[in-house]
Amino acid sequence: MASETCEGCGDRVTIAGGIANIWTLEHDATGGMTLELDSDGSEHFLCFDCIDRLPDDPSGADVAALDRA
Repeated sequence: MASETCEGCGDRVTIAGGIANIWTLEHDATGGMTLELDSDGSEHFLCFDCIDRLPDDPSGADVAALDRA
């Protein structure tokens, strides 16, 4: 099972699926996703809790502000 660090809170987030789970029956849920923000074209991997804390039409500055909140 792979994991990646959330750019908002710094927590390690599980990434389910992919080649690591091809021969197992594990059905773990993914805890986040990479977002490409329309406002500035930046990409950020965030956990679902941090995604919920973003405003409508977020920018990279909003992602940076998550760790201060």
